[in-house]
Amino acid sequence: MGKTYDRIDGRLREFIEAQHMFFTATAPLAGDGTVNLSPKGLTGSFAVLDEQTVAYLDFAGSNAETIAHLRENGRITLMWCAFQGPPNIVRVHGRGEPVFRDDPRFPELLAHFPGIDHRGHGLRAVIVVHAELIRDTCGYAVPFLTYDADRDLHRRRFEREDDESLGAYFAGKEHVATSLDGLPGLPLPLPPGVEPAPR
Repeated sequence: MGKTYDRIDGRLREFIEAQHMFFTATAPLAGDGTVNLSPKGLTGSFAVLDEQTVAYLDFAGSNAETIAHLRENGRITLMWCAFQGPPNIVRVHGRGEPVFRDDPRFPELLAHFPGIDHRGHGLRAVIVVHAELIRDTCGYAVPFLTYDADRDLHRRRFEREDDESLGAYFAGKEHVATSLDGLPGLPLPLPPGVEPAPR
């Protein structure tokens, strides 16, 4: 039986933070627009900021659908599944915002992710999500899957890039500055990288 929660704390927070991956879902306002669903992983790239707010690091990739949809309408759903242990699915429905590298809030947000080399993955933005509805469901049909390790392919691909070459990479991809549906995506040229604020 599903439950609705007022905040992300206690066992709910522990469950979310223990998962090795989660999924994000967004869509444009247009009725015929492209719905986007993305898997997210990499240990240390997700953080609970407070009882109503979570954030994750948006790394280099060949498109920017989530960013484009959030810039247009802000709607987002995050979902975690229990692939080990007791069955459970948690969804956070809310409003999201991409905070880019030239935003004054960026260094402070980045300080919430001390366990990951953000420069080695071509960091584009921090996605901040304010929860409006928090629910869990049974997850009885989700299979058992074993976590072995994070893949190192993403870091190996992007750790050799500097800000200039990374910006050129993004500029060369068809659906980074503009989404599949023609919405504004990642603002280019890419601003210089910054370091986290001290905590």
